[in-house]
Amino acid sequence: MTKSEKIEFVQNLTSEFESANGIVVCDYKGLSVPQIEQLRNSARESNLKVKVVRNTLANIALKNAGIQDLNLENTNLLVWGEDIVALAKTTTAYAKEATNKFVIKGGYFENEVVDVSKVEAYSKLASKEEFIGMLLSVWTAPARNMAYVLNAVPSGFVTVLENIKEKKESA
Repeated sequence: MTKSEKIEFVQNLTSEFESANGIVVCDYKGLSVPQIEQLRNSARESNLKVKVVRNTLANIALKNAGIQDLNLENTNLLVWGEDIVALAKTTTAYAKEATNKFVIKGGYFENEVVDVSKVEAYSKLASKEEFIGMLLSVWTAPARNMAYVLNAVPSGFVTVLENIKEKKESA
């Protein structure tokens, strides 16, 4: 890579990091290229980006983006995106799948450096779609319950009328 290519690469990476709400740093030592492609494909479904970047270039891009405390050492694979819950879910799921070959080192969520336990905690939260589904269920519950009541009234009324009719006939 020439110097001008490196400068352009760092500028692009800086703008990507500035627009991301979260970055997860992972060790990928031992993963094959098809395995990394599998991670990229699953990340792409959640609008996440995955890239193996040299530490010097990544550190420059991170500093340019205003991220100071994220330490990069040894081999690193960076995963980033806007949805931090999807980011945490994707990386932790892949870490469980590729045991001992893909290890989460830490991350940067919403302007703060986080450790592995925080990434795992975010992975257990409901996704945006799941949360919207729960909200819709709560919001529609009163209308749904009213429909059940209104539906039950005619059948209950008919039962009462039948009971009155039976009592008159038996008397």
